[in-house]
Amino acid sequence: MRFPLLASVAVAIAFCSSVVGYELKSPDGRIQVQLDVKASGGKSQLQYQVAVAGEPLIADSSITFVRDDKTVIGDQLKFVSQSEAASHDETWKTVYGERAEIRDHYRTQTFRFVDTKADCPFTVELRCYDCGVAFRTTLGDGEPLTIKEERSEFRFVGDFPAWRTTSAQGEYDQVSLSKLGKNVERPLTVEVSDQRYVAIAEAQLVDYAAMRLRAAGDGTPTVISQLRSNVTSQTPLTTPWRVIMIGDSPGDLLEHNDLILNLNEPCAIADTSWIKPGKVIREVSLTTDGGKACVDFAVANNFHYVEFDAGWYGHEYDDASDATTITVDPKRSAGPLDLRGVIQYAKERNIGILVYVNRRALEKQLDEILPLYKSWGIAGVKYGFVNVGSQEWTAWLHDAVRQAADNQLMVDIHDEYRPVGYSRTYPNLMTQEGVRGDEATPSTSLAVTTLFTRNLAGAADHTICYFDGRVDKNWTHGQQLAKAVCTYSPWQFMYWYDRPPAPQQDGKNSRNRIVDSPELQFFKDVPTVWDETRVLEGEIGEYAVIARRSGPDWYIGAINANQKREFRVKLDFLANGATYQACRYIDDPTIDTATKVRVEKSEVNVGEELVLTLEANGGEAIRISLVR
Repeated sequence: MRFPLLASVAVAIAFCSSVVGYELKSPDGRIQVQLDVKASGGKSQLQYQVAVAGEPLIADSSITFVRDDKTVIGDQLKFVSQSEAASHDETWKTVYGERAEIRDHYRTQTFRFVDTKADCPFTVELRCYDCGVAFRTTLGDGEPLTIKEERSEFRFVGDFPAWRTTSAQGEYDQVSLSKLGKNVERPLTVEVSDQRYVAIAEAQLVDYAAMRLRAAGDGTPTVISQLRSNVTSQTPLTTPWRVIMIGDSPGDLLEHNDLILNLNEPCAIADTSWIKPGKVIREVSLTTDGGKACVDFAVANNFHYVEFDAGWYGHEYDDASDATTITVDPKRSAGPLDLRGVIQYAKERNIGILVYVNRRALEKQLDEILPLYKSWGIAGVKYGFVNVGSQEWTAWLHDAVRQAADNQLMVDIHDEYRPVGYSRTYPNLMTQEGVRGDEATPSTSLAVTTLFTRNLAGAADHTICYFDGRVDKNWTHGQQLAKAVCTYSPWQFMYWYDRPPAPQQDGKNSRNRIVDSPELQFFKDVPTVWDETRVLEGEIGEYAVIARRSGPDWYIGAINANQKREFRVKLDFLANGATYQACRYIDDPTIDTATKVRVEKSEVNVGEELVLTLEANGGEAIRISLVR
């Protein structure tokens, strides 16, 4: 689908002929940002422009704020000073991630102004990477300040198609930028051309209102930031980073999504040895026998954690439920549950126990339950149905992550929270939802859209539902296996609605038994964190083929949406002179198993080609392991 340029020639001329006050280029010189204070209509605003390889991308775009007294900050700017342009180039090691090492390479410059009417210092810090542009604004100089609106503009040079959702767990649709509407979630992915994709994102949001996006409403392809609440602070007040991710393809955006991490502070936890990614099975029978059965399953299947879900301390929505007690909700289970006993049983087998706690208990009892859970030997907490968006709840939630770190507890945030790179600073934040995962039965097209939109921001707890009936109705089991590679999550839930056999299981949310099947070896083998990530093929809403490396071994996930396709995967990323075994997990409706997955093995070497034939709504998973 294509949308026309709006007077593209005129826009290009305007871009090239504007008076240039300041200019900053990416390290490779390909991305160029120009800034100037321009007078028009009685205003004197900072305007920025972005070009890629000499082609305009973002035309004159302003950055202004509205104070609580309705005064606009940024309409009457006077230049004060600028720093020297500087280069930064370092490589840092991740605690875990989609890559073992991340290069942080950019050019930067800071520009200082004052708004003479609002009597407010106004400083813009700009960074230019080879894969995008980021800016943040600092306001004030010691006085208290309340901001009602932030109006950071992204004025695209054409009315391009964008993928829109207004809910962190919502469906996506494709619209032109001028018809974007309001309350749109970030990241917002935009198709500029077949060879240029852009995503508008947010990074280092800690104590500020979350950003959403809206159309200008004047028929132009202008996107404007939209805060989810007022922001009040003692100044200087610095905004989160406003990010323009730029790539040659959807896969290029995903391969460089570490830009979001680079815009966050380094790890603040001195000893991270207790932070451990891994595979998780959810325990919902809320019984001692069910818990021990899950622990035994974890040991036998190379899983690392068992998570006790809602109901273990009472009804999650009942304000009287006490998360310091083990009081099973009778509507979910008849019990009995000796949780402390299961924790000890798991510890003896090197399995960690995670527990779910709803926001109602978190908001009242956080200070009490975190040290208590540490004393019990719990490894981590899933924060459920937390409030998000406003400055108050944004600050509260990130403080709750820090408090968990103080108690050596890892965290999974459910439901509407989307990542902003905070897991670099506090890597005990393992994963988060903020995605329409498999428990909500997304179409394959939506799942593939998610990879190149939502997942640009970071890890997504996608909740694979391997044995559930929805798999046969909507997808395939080969696709479910592939999602363990395509969707990055350091804590990966593989069997959301499934359970291992146990003497007594009366839980209300577990419907299907895990049945031994040959292809489940893939779930045993697949890691959840990676040393290297490559997107081999990808089109938003259509298909994705993603390869990830862990040590010497590679894992490939392929997901295909609405029509049968063939992919030719060239193994040029394998090591020269080495021999590998490719173990393929292929959808095959003719095979005599319930899940219809054929396992096929062959010897492969660098440069060889694998041909993947995927039916509509199908998928394939491959493990390529080093032999010699």
